[in-house]
Amino acid sequence: MLERARQFAAAAFEAACAADAAAAIDQVLLKDLRHSGLAMSAFPEAIGGCGLSEANRQSELCAVLRMIGAGDLSIARLFEGHVNAISLVCRYGTDSQIGSLAADVAKGALSAVWGADDAAGLRIVTLGGRAELRGRKVLASGAGLVTRPIVTAASPDGQLMCLLRLSPGQAVDLSGWNAQGMRSTATGAVELTGILIGRDEIVGSAGDFMRQPYFSGGAWRFCAAQLGAMERLVELFRDHLVSRGRGDDPYQLQRAAHCLAAVATARFWIEEAARRLGSEEAGATSIVAFANLTRMVTERSALDVMEAVQRGVGLASFIRPHPIERICRDLATYLRQPVPDLAMSDAARAWMNSPNAVGEF
Repeated sequence: MLERARQFAAAAFEAACAADAAAAIDQVLLKDLRHSGLAMSAFPEAIGGCGLSEANRQSELCAVLRMIGAGDLSIARLFEGHVNAISLVCRYGTDSQIGSLAADVAKGALSAVWGADDAAGLRIVTLGGRAELRGRKVLASGAGLVTRPIVTAASPDGQLMCLLRLSPGQAVDLSGWNAQGMRSTATGAVELTGILIGRDEIVGSAGDFMRQPYFSGGAWRFCAAQLGAMERLVELFRDHLVSRGRGDDPYQLQRAAHCLAAVATARFWIEEAARRLGSEEAGATSIVAFANLTRMVTERSALDVMEAVQRGVGLASFIRPHPIERICRDLATYLRQPVPDLAMSDAARAWMNSPNAVGEF
């Protein structure tokens, strides 16, 4: 699987420039995702997967996300959401739901987790004895591509997860996605009003979506994709220096050293966050706190790497279609994850309330 992921990531890197320019991922690449086995990789081996969503396989999932992140962060974003959705269904869903989703993914379906709401929010309403969705999801990555998403919806019992089956013609609106980077993620609003919700669609129980440590502890996955992009930037920086005979310039060597240290630091944190979530030995509070700190370390490392590479390469790193220009745009956009200050303060608060020494937290 790791070798297939490496090959797929190489193809994604070659296609990334065109995808960014068109603001759309080539359908051939999405077919390659299925043919590589990556789309099924998060399912248990017993039903055709590789078990990458299982607790003891988190290090391998981390490596796959790094590889794909080095290829194209937009593809990595879609893949991470796909894996997250499968993980949720495998953790909280029924055997029937797992089997149904696996069968559809094997045929080429893409999944995702759509949690962002507009002011009205998505909710489940009961009319004439039947339950249906009312509202839409916003900032939904893969809109128009994803046909088997998990969506969160408010209900009288609390927040529920619904596993949907969408038609290719489902109403989507991508006009609002004018972000600086991550242009080809097909992020937009999806109208879901009128979709019937029954026992087969509801995954788990009310409150499962935000259950800890999985909800916050899983943040290491997008950090791993971001790490892959950082590693690619540093490699492109080295290629630039060597090709121009500047590999011995002491100032450039200093920049390179800082980049290597930043990338290594982020990797240590991300791999440890993945290990902790997989083992759960530290307890939910500590796992979540460590994942929140990992978000902070990853962001700081990425910002430092981008600054050093852009200063070292100069104007060329700001001119399209240079890959450094695209990767920096994508990475800067992808780093903007929800409530970063709250994540940081919650992590610090967890330590303040802990009896453990710093080295044992």
